[in-house]
Amino acid sequence: MRRILFATILSLTAMPAALADEDIVLRGMGSFHIGGRVAEISGKPIREIVRQPGGPLTKYDPNGQFMAEQMYVQYFLPKNRKGKLPLLMWHGGGLTGVTYETTPDGREGWLNMFVRKGWDVYVSDAVERGRSGFSSPDVWPSEPTFLNYQDPYERFRIGEGAGSWNADPAKRKPIPGTQFPVESYGNFMKQNVPRWLSTDDAIIAAYVELVDKICPCAVLVHSQGASFGFKVAEKRPDKFKVIVAIEPATAGILANAPALKNVPVLMVFGDHVEEHPRWAAFKKIDLAYADAIRAAGGKVDVVNLPELGIKGNSHMLMMDKNNAVTADLIQKWLADKGLVD
Repeated sequence: MRRILFATILSLTAMPAALADEDIVLRGMGSFHIGGRVAEISGKPIREIVRQPGGPLTKYDPNGQFMAEQMYVQYFLPKNRKGKLPLLMWHGGGLTGVTYETTPDGREGWLNMFVRKGWDVYVSDAVERGRSGFSSPDVWPSEPTFLNYQDPYERFRIGEGAGSWNADPAKRKPIPGTQFPVESYGNFMKQNVPRWLSTDDAIIAAYVELVDKICPCAVLVHSQGASFGFKVAEKRPDKFKVIVAIEPATAGILANAPALKNVPVLMVFGDHVEEHPRWAAFKKIDLAYADAIRAAGGKVDVVNLPELGIKGNSHMLMMDKNNAVTADLIQKWLADKGLVD
């Protein structure tokens, strides 16, 4: 892992209009790939292709050895470090590390916010997402799945549920009082990427390797990423000092939950969770997992934001217009655990 040896002044926000008043000063930044394996493919016909328009026919051989299942990781290290451990951010299904980099309407994302709060932040694209790259159907036999324009609007509690989507923005039915930037929903959809249903073991393997390289650490997970986070923590409980789970879409393996008895956990939920059958079912699983940790002597704090007067949140808490409020809540919890200087 290569580090910059001089202080770097950098703004990480995508849109200049959304920049904060102060620049971010880093002591280092960079990226790397981790994990992966060499996959062997044989018996496929060699064919001729044109690699560039107007170019000559060349042979394309789909046989041989190919790199697969590697994971891309970015890191940002503030000059004024206050977090005592690295903070790893893991995204949800059909998404990438961009989840934390910015918001659909160009405000600062949690990556910026937690770097400003003094954390060494590591943001990854899980195996088969974004810059981690994809593999041949001969390596991953299942087909990728994709999110259509309607799905997250209705499923992520941005709209009022089934039937709230309309191709005409004027006819869409957002949840009254939503904090999600509905006027920029199209920018959110640009962040979506294909995901596979047969790669969970590969994703977990890469996360385990990342944890072995970087941790002990604090880990912040979202949605599908929470399932990976808890399962990796079950394998490496000594590497996890805390887990912050943002609307977990299931937890770990219930029988293994006692492994987290020494890992404080924070679960955070937004609005209307119990009113949506999908999220209500996930939350029931999450709370059962929390109870199993507590039964083993562990500590789990469950925060329902509306009960604190923090209202209007969708499933994408880190993108909602009050994302700074939720980030402050998480920072206070981390500080209460003694992880902030």
